Amino acid sequence: MSTFDAICIGAGQSGPFLAARLMEAGMKVALIEQRDFGAGTSSRSSKMIHGGLRYLASARAAYAARTGAAYGVKIQGEIGIDMPTVKARAKTVTMNARKGLEDWFAGMDGMTVINGHARFEDAKTISVNGETHTAQRFFLNVGGRPSVPAIPGLDTIDYLTSTSILELSAVPRHLTVIGGSYIALEFAQMYRRFGAEVTIIERGEHLAPREDQDISAAIEDILSGDGIAIRKGAKQVSVGRSGSDIVIDINGAAKISASHLLVATGRTPNTDDLGLDKAGVKTDARGFIEVDDRLRTNVEGIWALGDCNGRGAFTHTSYNDFEIAAANLLDGEDRKVSDRIPAYALYIDPPLGRVGMSETEARASGRKILVSTRPMARVGRAVEKGETKGFMKMIADADTKQILGAAILGVEGDEAIHGILDMMNAKATYPVMRWAVPIHPTVSELIPTLIGDLK
Repeated sequence: MSTFDAICIGAGQSGPFLAARLMEAGMKVALIEQRDFGAGTSSRSSKMIHGGLRYLASARAAYAARTGAAYGVKIQGEIGIDMPTVKARAKTVTMNARKGLEDWFAGMDGMTVINGHARFEDAKTISVNGETHTAQRFFLNVGGRPSVPAIPGLDTIDYLTSTSILELSAVPRHLTVIGGSYIALEFAQMYRRFGAEVTIIERGEHLAPREDQDISAAIEDILSGDGIAIRKGAKQVSVGRSGSDIVIDINGAAKISASHLLVATGRTPNTDDLGLDKAGVKTDARGFIEVDDRLRTNVEGIWALGDCNGRGAFTHTSYNDFEIAAANLLDGEDRKVSDRIPAYALYIDPPLGRVGMSETEARASGRKILVSTRPMARVGRAVEKGETKGFMKMIADADTKQILGAAILGVEGDEAIHGILDMMNAKATYPVMRWAVPIHPTVSELIPTLIGDLK
């Protein structure tokens, strides 16, 4: 039996960095990971860790090549996709990042790295590979995996998930995607730009259903403009085989034949095989570990960070969980999850940058609100680049003049949104930002104008 001051279970976006901080503070620390370093599986970060965002870069390059003639760039012959090269490029970037992390830890004295699956024996003891280890503190950063809904016939076919689709060595003839949220939309556009015929099947009446309806409609227009077929209101879906094709039945009234099927309907936390019941750690109905505002579970000495606590589904929120835990434990601070302003991006092209409340959420809060929208066609930078799809939107509190939220669906929207995020973090009122003098030509330069139109 080995005894440690702290044990971090999972080497995603929180565990390794927290383990390093604890070790630097003089603690004897163990980091346990059953797979590869940096192979974090948080619901949105999985794309980056496993190479998906690198695939998006290749898809963007293919799109630029196909549309180059409009910019006076002529390319002879048909644009083809070499998927083995795309895959190898993504893997190289991923493996370089992973090696850097492994080398970093290899040089740490006082850090024990254990490969294997950890299970609690009690609140102070875990077993890994038949050996037991004890500690006064445990930090769980175990991430999640693709969830698979109960679709009739799904067990009779070979289907893809957001992880396995990145192993394809050829572009599908016809990729059908079940799911209409963020990962589903990103993969749909990616493979459409690689040259596949693509169909999206969504249960609800709107794509990206957590967004305001005007944003959802604009997202749908962007994807439809890329030639993606979209089938909404698919309340009943079943699948089967017809020769070499996969046949998807929608509401008993329509059938789609596809060469490949991607199921992208959410993620499940990796908490069902940790022995949490033996430790007495509570989870909710979906398996997420219940934590308080400081990431503590109901059991003293056990924290949960990242995807598995259900308090964030992104690389940046998982890393912020590490920052919160480290600040509270080691720096004498009192940081809370509720201090974090929610922000994220949808990486279709053009991207959606989002921060704070949606208009729907702001209205539901009972506040008196102000709203402003501006089309990207009014942004000089977008016009110059020939990328004018989408629009900007801001929501503010009419009484306090605080910015409540914003969305930028358009070229560089994932970057431009940070100006608004920073103002919200500083708790500055929108009149302060109204009189900023932004650089021309940029996407951000329209934000003061957007503020001036609040009504």
